Amino acid sequence: MESLLKRVKQLPDGFVWGGATAAYQVEGATKVDGKGKTMWDDYLAAQGRFSPDPASDFYHRYPEDIELAKLYGLNAVRVSIAWSRIFPDGAGEPNTAGVAYYHRLFADCIANGVTPYVSLHHFDTPKRLFDDGDWLNRATIDAFVRYADFCFGEFTEVQNWFTINELISLAFSQYIQGNFPPSHHFDVTSGIQAQHNELLAHARVVNLFKEKGYAGRIGLIHVLQPVYAYPETPANQHAADLEDAFMNRFLLDGTFKGEYTDATMALIDELLDANDAHLTIEPGDMEIIKAASTQNDYFGMNYYQPSFVTAYAGESTNSFNGTGEKGTSAFKFKGVGQHVKKPGVDQTDWDWNIYPEGMYDMLKRVATEYPNSKTIYITENGLGYKDEYQGVGQLINDDKRIDFIDRHVEALLQARAEGVDVQGYFVWSLQDQFSWANGYNKRYGLFYVNFDTQAREIKKSALWFRELGRTIGG
Repeated sequence: MESLLKRVKQLPDGFVWGGATAAYQVEGATKVDGKGKTMWDDYLAAQGRFSPDPASDFYHRYPEDIELAKLYGLNAVRVSIAWSRIFPDGAGEPNTAGVAYYHRLFADCIANGVTPYVSLHHFDTPKRLFDDGDWLNRATIDAFVRYADFCFGEFTEVQNWFTINELISLAFSQYIQGNFPPSHHFDVTSGIQAQHNELLAHARVVNLFKEKGYAGRIGLIHVLQPVYAYPETPANQHAADLEDAFMNRFLLDGTFKGEYTDATMALIDELLDANDAHLTIEPGDMEIIKAASTQNDYFGMNYYQPSFVTAYAGESTNSFNGTGEKGTSAFKFKGVGQHVKKPGVDQTDWDWNIYPEGMYDMLKRVATEYPNSKTIYITENGLGYKDEYQGVGQLINDDKRIDFIDRHVEALLQARAEGVDVQGYFVWSLQDQFSWANGYNKRYGLFYVNFDTQAREIKKSALWFRELGRTIGG
């Protein structure tokens, strides 16, 4: 067969070449074996648009998906533990059926030579804790530390841990954009407080992991969205700096410097003042965060797109594109900026900018400005697309996805060649999954899922992924 490889022809020795999943997006089985509700269950039921059951039925079909991962050249997989499958109420006694499930899953991964990288929280706070304020309530932090401690002691077969996935996405989607429960819009006080409290939770867990001498590695995952001024004027650059502080710098500073630097806080304070908002940092918080800042073993960086920003003086407003109807999104943030399109930059059907240069820029920036990030993995990157089903056993052509991944891996390898310690890439996603506020028509997988029958079909991107994976160590 003619080679599918285009730009990237070779991967480095020892490179981690994986696929990513998240418990709530793939497992289904939301009401079986003692699983408790999450923040999403009643919210989605009330909306009546999408059901998380059966999702990709990974709870029952994980052996098939892990076997596919092995057959198509993946040597690693990102999964998350559903907190409410272990502690249905967020705390209390562990649910033995949930614990047993994850032991089976991890054993299957290891038996197939597919190393599990495991997140403890991926947008799925147990409902009781969510109802009590989620990350805005510091009792959630205490519960998260106890849950993490249990998992570290129980799942000793796991050697690669992440605490929380995409701290900013959760805070932003819940309290700014309003497309995650509780669906607040431009509640800036809650948005910045949730970021700080999540970071504090991460820091406490990292400190505990090291103090107790658990084996393995630990870090966290940030989605990084570079912010570019367009057109390039001083006013627009300041708008870009403000958005960057809220979306990137605040959490990067806290994670890897152990403080919110004066330059970052000047921007955050300006943003808060413009929105009559405030941040509360309690005594002792920063000492905990500082202690963790040098103890992360690695950093998971998710990258999808940048934003292009122009200055904006009006009221906040946004329109979220959750349907894939291109051109229906808009975002204007009071006292910050307005998102605009840059000519020559393509967008997906969900209005996400396709810009591999942003991955390169962020890898270089993190390595330069935050050396405590140490080894970096791209833990999510991929293209949401309306793949067309071709019938049972028929290959699905997704050349656009191949081109997207190829260009981004090329950017990764360029940064690596220039000294950035980036050691792996996880495509989002392993298989098609339930996509939160987007439902089921936004497909990311290497493997197509017929959600009516749960049959898996192969996409052309899986063949490409396998061919490139074979070059590792070659």
